[in-house]
Amino acid sequence: MDLTNRNFLISSNHRRIQRLWQFVFTGWGLVLIAALIAGSIITKNLSWIPISGISISDITQNQFKMTNPAFSGLDKDGNPFVIKADIARQEYDAPDFVFLDNIRAKISRIDKGRKITDNITAKTGKYNKVKKDITLVGNVRVDSSNGDKLLTDQLVIKL
Repeated sequence: MDLTNRNFLISSNHRRIQRLWQFVFTGWGLVLIAALIAGSIITKNLSWIPISGISISDITQNQFKMTNPAFSGLDKDGNPFVIKADIARQEYDAPDFVFLDNIRAKISRIDKGRKITDNITAKTGKYNKVKKDITLVGNVRVDSSNGDKLLTDQLVIKL
């Protein structure tokens, strides 16, 4: 009988250790779940706290923003072009457009068997992905390698 009692005591000690581990792990599990819930509540509340340095309208309008983007390719006639800007952004309300600031472009073309390079600058622009054209607005300047110069407020380029 001593053997049975001894087994019972060892089993009893083992159960105590098992209960202790269950308490520790269950406690940590509850703490982790509580931390996750508290974190989501705090984060949600922080997004509604106005911060003077952040413009919420700028964040919602300009979700997709790139600095120093460059876009190159061939136009519909097969002539190469490169368009660079300081900032390019896409707005939720206008998914078919890419808005550009401080644009620089270089377009090469053949005219009467002669290669002509046009250097174009503009303050702002709007690239239409569906129509594949770009509308340049504000101090648009075109300087051609053949000596032609153009200064206008708006210019539309079909790509």
